[in-house]
Amino acid sequence: MSGKRDKASAEDLHVMDTVEQYETYEDYLDSQVTETDMYYLQDEDLARQLVELGYRGSGDTLQREEFEARKKALRERSTQKTNAPKQLSSSGKDLSASPFLLALGNREELVRNGKLTSIIFVRDVNSKGQEVSGYIDYAHRLRSTNFEPYFERRKKLMPRPTDLSYYNWETQTSTSTSTPNFQVIADGEAGLLFKNKRDRKVVNVDPKAPPGDNTTRTEIRTPEYRQVVIYDHMTRRKS
Repeated sequence: MSGKRDKASAEDLHVMDTVEQYETYEDYLDSQVTETDMYYLQDEDLARQLVELGYRGSGDTLQREEFEARKKALRERSTQKTNAPKQLSSSGKDLSASPFLLALGNREELVRNGKLTSIIFVRDVNSKGQEVSGYIDYAHRLRSTNFEPYFERRKKLMPRPTDLSYYNWETQTSTSTSTPNFQVIADGEAGLLFKNKRDRKVVNVDPKAPPGDNTTRTEIRTPEYRQVVIYDHMTRRKS
């Protein structure tokens, strides 16, 4: 009996983590739609319906009512917790010597509370002397990584193969990974694009093209890196 209870508890935790990860039920369905699905279906609503019916994705998709109920439970649980603000990782740190860290510190609170999403492009040399570059979802990294060592300059923020996009110029290793905030789109003509999962707006990182609606492009000149660019996207929830 204990083993069954442990299994049920683990499944419940997994479901709650899933519900917490996605802002809306549509975002949850979209996370299980693949590029192959869209290629053949050419219809976002149809792709979502197939996921909801269990014909795509994991096959054990939550129904809308269950998702909304669990979402409501999470919100109620959150309001019962202390209202004391969480200490920002950049709080109390002297960031004046690094324009890049200062820029990240200025954005941290807005990114953490969901009012802003930022994509960080970094190009530099890794610990093996290899030039690497990539696009980092700042909100996703903040949630999954302790940023204090970065703000204290004990660690250097570098792209990883698990980020939105990663490229090693020496080994020619290339990866792209969607996050809870952005879907990676490889467009043959426009190049690399990132679609915000909340408002469906596309961020274009081509320096010769406009960055997109509600998006600004800021190049940060900083001594620690060869190149840093931050794309700030003000998120607006779909009505």
